[in-house]
Amino acid sequence: MRILLVDDEKEFVATLAERLGLRGITADWATTGEAALAKAAESDYDLAILDVKMPGISGLKLEKLMAQQHPRMKFIFLTGHGSVSDYHSGIAEDRVIDYLVKPVNIEALIAKMQAILKS
Repeated sequence: MRILLVDDEKEFVATLAERLGLRGITADWATTGEAALAKAAESDYDLAILDVKMPGISGLKLEKLMAQQHPRMKFIFLTGHGSVSDYHSGIAEDRVIDYLVKPVNIEALIAKMQAILKS
């Protein structure tokens, strides 16, 4: 399982990658949409976990770009309480994509990751 975490909060995304690593899940991370696209061009990821609101390329736009380039990649969004409505208004109606609200419960995230990768 190859995971890419993308969030503009460097401390958060680095800590999340470390916490996943302690549970045996290797995750690369990026703090911008541009950096995420570059990583995705270099490696095949099974799953990307994206922050909805980021400067530059938003998580919603990033998902669309990555899905075009990597049709088999799955996505989970992380959203703050203020961006839940942005998530719902920006999500494609023809696709079901999961999201979790920050702060993230690591066990809930892992369960959602496992479920989405089995679908």
